[in-house]
Amino acid sequence: MADCFRDRPLPLPPQEPTLRFAPSPTGELHLGHAASALINKNIAQKLGGRLLLRIEEIDLGRRRQEFVNGIYDDLKWLGFIWEEPVLQQSERLGIYEDYIMRLRSAGLLYPCFATRKEIQDAAEKNNSPRDPDGAPVYPNLRKHLNEEEVTDRIARGEPYALRIDMEKAIQEAQRIYGQREMAYMAFDSKGIIRPTRIDPAKWGDVVLARKDNGTSYHMACTIDDALQGVTHVIRGKDLEVATDIHRLLQILLQLPSPLYHHHGLIVDQDGRKLSKSANDTSLKYLRENGTTLAELQKKLDALLSSYSDFEL
Repeated sequence: MADCFRDRPLPLPPQEPTLRFAPSPTGELHLGHAASALINKNIAQKLGGRLLLRIEEIDLGRRRQEFVNGIYDDLKWLGFIWEEPVLQQSERLGIYEDYIMRLRSAGLLYPCFATRKEIQDAAEKNNSPRDPDGAPVYPNLRKHLNEEEVTDRIARGEPYALRIDMEKAIQEAQRIYGQREMAYMAFDSKGIIRPTRIDPAKWGDVVLARKDNGTSYHMACTIDDALQGVTHVIRGKDLEVATDIHRLLQILLQLPSPLYHHHGLIVDQDGRKLSKSANDTSLKYLRENGTTLAELQKKLDALLSSYSDFEL
């Protein structure tokens, strides 16, 4: 194993430790969100660092103001104290567009005019592999349209997304990164830091700018972490695979890379990850039906106690 991949403690990033909790206002927060918020809160306190709240609301069609208000109410109940002002992604679409244009100018993005049905049909016909989220890897429909046709379609008002040309992007990132295996630094619940290799190719030509709002979760999350000076990203295990895309973007855009930790998930009786549609586990439901904060923390004790001797 190469020297750069030996397990070893590494120094903290030079700036003040900065953590963030970044929920989406598309439903009510549940026990899984509470666990993530409390882990962020506890580790921020141990590091003597800053704690930010970010509202990740690029999905404007599903955003509801009552869910934004509910996030504030739930976090106050948890004793989660954040810095003001709260960053709201819906107010930053122009910032994301600037970074998207950098990638497009470098020839790493291309317009995709295919509909979901066309993609699904082509994927089924060609037995396309699935990405880590379970969606079909893009089957390269009309990927290599000539410039004249692209210009004509855009002029006609045809909706399109911007996809990353993954093969080109990896080649460019490797050129920037050098002759090392691309990786990010991850820490466990005890604070031990290890490098984690990335394999963004398994995502295929993922969308980086959606048709409806001009950006994507991957772009907005990566850019905001960099611009907010986030040094430690602590989020659920279900988002671990997305870090391959985020690290690739950091390399391409030459943005700083935080330390990452992906904690265990709270699951239901059938072993499934909790959903915002499961009202019986929502923090609002628990709070309004007499659950105390101490009782809630007891529900999460197995996960939270694993960080009792955390030291970074």
